[in-house]
Amino acid sequence: MRFIQLLEKKFGRYAIRNLMKYIILLYGAGLLIYTFSPNAVLYLGLDIDKVLKGQVWRLVTFLIPYVSLGNIFFVFIKAYLFYMIGNALENAWGSFRLNLYFFSAVIFNIIAAFIVYGIFSVNILGGYMILLTSPLEIIYSSMFFAFAALYPNTQFLIYFIIPVKVKYLAWISGAMYIYNIYNFIVNKFYLGIIPIVVSLANFLIFYFATRDYRRVSPREFERRVKFRKQMNEGRRQGNVTEFKGKNVITRHKCAVCGRSELDDDNLEFRFCSKCDGNYEYCMEHLFTHNHVRE
Repeated sequence: MRFIQLLEKKFGRYAIRNLMKYIILLYGAGLLIYTFSPNAVLYLGLDIDKVLKGQVWRLVTFLIPYVSLGNIFFVFIKAYLFYMIGNALENAWGSFRLNLYFFSAVIFNIIAAFIVYGIFSVNILGGYMILLTSPLEIIYSSMFFAFAALYPNTQFLIYFIIPVKVKYLAWISGAMYIYNIYNFIVNKFYLGIIPIVVSLANFLIFYFATRDYRRVSPREFERRVKFRKQMNEGRRQGNVTEFKGKNVITRHKCAVCGRSELDDDNLEFRFCSKCDGNYEYCMEHLFTHNHVRE
């Protein structure tokens, strides 16, 4: 968490604001390019063999989704959900962290493509890229899990009718990923595991990197033990007052009249040095009470 804060402090000014607007433009570019020239993927896709031969533009153009006007309705729905989820994450994290999350997913895709190419030592465009369909699909899956972690109770309308909370959709998606990994292992199709690992790795790294681990730190445990001890001492000393129908442990309570700070904000309390034990009194009874002797 601190590392991300340091990065944001140093590079935050370079973050792209409203990043999802530019991603939607990629969908528009994909509709135009692949509707009229489906084979353009051979010149724009992440072909590592071609990249190593100097066609470095593929490291950027592979982000253009492989879509066409024939599926315009589903493309529109997917682009809309992508845009909505991305904006929600940007509102929650800020522009820099969304940029970091998105572009780290892009880098993971590129690394995965190089790994596949290195393992098979062949031009793997027909295997890796077709398997992925579109790298934006993997990035969308990663962002969907992040959205579900932040807004678990948000409801999506399945078929525009059935309301389902996004946390349940995320659990179902995760179960499907695990099932697919199992099938790939059984069928020894290890290439199929790589896109799944890519889609989950970015989410898991970012999720665990942004957790607040102070809750499970030894200092936090010590603080909780001390707090419970103080609560128990308050109960033993009778610092329990009924306030608005609830039993409340007060910070101050007069040992004579029982008044506390809840009764009057202007009341002042003092401990008596002549009493044996921690007995506290309001100013009215501080000098008039009978001292407690053990």
